[in-house]
Amino acid sequence: MTRFISRCCGVISVALIFLGATSFAAEKLVGLQSAPSIAMAIPWFAEEARLYSKYDLDFQLVYIASSGIVTAAMSGGNGSVAIVGGEGPIRAYLSGNTDFVFIGSVKNVLTHSIMGKPDIKRPEDLKGKRIGVGRIGGNSHYFTQYAMRQKGLDPLKDANLIQTGGAPETFLALATGAVDAASITTPQDTRAAFQGFNYVIDGREIKPPYVATGFVTLRSVIKKRPKVISQFMHMMAESYKIMVNDRDLAFRLMAKKIGLTDRKVFDAAYTQELKVLEPRLDIKPIAIQATLDEIAKTDSRAKQVTAQQLIDRRFLEEMEKDGTFERLGLK
Repeated sequence: MTRFISRCCGVISVALIFLGATSFAAEKLVGLQSAPSIAMAIPWFAEEARLYSKYDLDFQLVYIASSGIVTAAMSGGNGSVAIVGGEGPIRAYLSGNTDFVFIGSVKNVLTHSIMGKPDIKRPEDLKGKRIGVGRIGGNSHYFTQYAMRQKGLDPLKDANLIQTGGAPETFLALATGAVDAASITTPQDTRAAFQGFNYVIDGREIKPPYVATGFVTLRSVIKKRPKVISQFMHMMAESYKIMVNDRDLAFRLMAKKIGLTDRKVFDAAYTQELKVLEPRLDIKPIAIQATLDEIAKTDSRAKQVTAQQLIDRRFLEEMEKDGTFERLGLK
């Protein structure tokens, strides 16, 4: 793990060197992304629409699979903002790094599903099977544990949870038979369904509260660079508008970024995903509290922390007051 984080930090360092060679006028900002999914695609739209310069940002987005590794990179000074699943930042906070704070969210429920081979149809069929969960501590791992418990299964005893990497790698592991089932989210679950895999546990029905896609930064960064973080959040709001209004652009980006070239699969996944997103980027305390409650089952420190301690709403309130959401038609 340490070696992997070092490599990730090396990639980010190269990005920082690159940023140093660009315009001095714009504010440099490195952001981290923990999964290539529809909900986490908002920064891609900002790049495509050339919003960086509009918001006076020299922004670099770096992809690192798993929220736990993203938070480790941020703790080491590599990255000032992140679009990330909630468990990593919350566990970092519980471990003493109270610098982490949520400043918004795109998605406050988990819609992962456990997809299985044709002969795996019911939750009980998962017993003794290999389940791909991305990375331990990430969204897919969290959902697998939650969903199995909801169905009366013990995730530690009843199945073999296997780290399969990022979302594309997890889908590939399922498609090639490297695992028997996999915890994946939109659009990979839709892609799997079109290929004949079963919804063994359908997360679209469970929808557990959880910060599936949150905007995270550090309190120390807010203190030093409040204007820059404000610019970033304003840019994300406009990016969200573009994402929900330009379906053709969304399809082109999904094809480019994750290789999703089947328009029928995309349309089905995209339509379902938009139903659960937050148009005003709201971060809901219930989503954080649910995660704290789940973590508290194995870590008593979670019982001593409230959701409000992990939230800073100043940038959301700022966009309400300055009319950003109204101007963009986000309701």
